[in-house]
Amino acid sequence: MSTTDQRWFHPRGALARDGWESVVDAHTPGWEHTGIRVAELGAGDGLALEGGDVERIVVPLAGAFRVVHDDGGGETETVLEGRRSVFAGPTDVLYLGAGTSARVTGTGRVAVAEAPTADRRPVRYVPAASTPVELRGAGASSRQVHNFGTPAALDAARLIVCEVVTPAENWSSYPPHKHDEHVPGHESRLEEIYYFESAPTRGANAEADAAFGMFSTYSSPAGEIDINAMVRTGDIALVPYGYHGPAVAAPGYDLYYLNVMAGPDPEREWLISDDPAHAWVRDAWADQPFDTRLPYGADEEGRH
Repeated sequence: MSTTDQRWFHPRGALARDGWESVVDAHTPGWEHTGIRVAELGAGDGLALEGGDVERIVVPLAGAFRVVHDDGGGETETVLEGRRSVFAGPTDVLYLGAGTSARVTGTGRVAVAEAPTADRRPVRYVPAASTPVELRGAGASSRQVHNFGTPAALDAARLIVCEVVTPAENWSSYPPHKHDEHVPGHESRLEEIYYFESAPTRGANAEADAAFGMFSTYSSPAGEIDINAMVRTGDIALVPYGYHGPAVAAPGYDLYYLNVMAGPDPEREWLISDDPAHAWVRDAWADQPFDTRLPYGADEEGRH
C-alpha cells in the first residue's frame, strides 16, 4: 500500500474498540459526520449501542441477528433474517433514529452505519424485498447497488447508505468522482466510508483469505489525499474529500463495499462531480452490454 496519509486507510482490526472489530466515529482523528461499527458475533455474544444524538442502520453482512431497541416507548425486538454472505443479494436492515438505544445479538458479521444528529426519526424495518436494486455502469464497469439507505428509499436525518457488489475483473466507483464542495444542484459535501469484503468468485478454487481488490483516491482542490491499496475483507477506507475510485475486483475475486455518507450541507442528497479527465467514459457505456453475471441474488447462496 502507498498512501501519503495513513489516517485514511485502516486494515481489518486496526480500529478495534470495546468489543467491535472496527469503530469509526467522532473519536477518529479528522472525522466528523459519519461512523461505522463492524463486529463478528458468536452464539451468546452481544454488543450495545448507546442512545444519544446519533442515527444508525444495522446491516447484517453474514448471518442473522436480533436487535432489542428502546426509543423511549419501551423495548421492541426486531429479527433481521440476514443472508449467507454479502454476495447473496440484499439483506433486511433496521434504521434506528437518534435517541434509540439497542443491543445486537446473533451469529455472523454485522455492520452499523452511523451519523451524528439531534433530529429524531422513527425506527424503521426495511425488508430485503423492499430494497431498490440498481444495476449501474456497463461492460467491465457493471456493478450492483443496494440502495436501502438512500434519500429515495429511507427517511433519515443525515445518513446516506448503500452497498455495492462488483464481479471479478470489473471496476466500480468509476469514473473517479468527488463530493467535497457545496454547489447547489450539482455537488454536495459528504464524508464517505468504504467498508470492504472480498471472496473467490463462484467456481474458483481459492482460499477465501487470498481474495482482494484495489482502491484508489487522489487529491482535489478541497484537500490532499492519496490511497492506492489492496483491500481485503474488513478493511476500511475513509474519504474526507478528494476524487475516489476506482474500486477494482481482481480476476478470480468478487468485491463488495458498504458506503456510509453524511455531511454538513442543509439538504440530504448525493450529488457528485466526475473527474473531468475521465468523465467521457460514461458516454462509452452506451454501446456496451451489461455484465450478464449480474444481478447476484439469493440464488447465489452456494457461491461463496
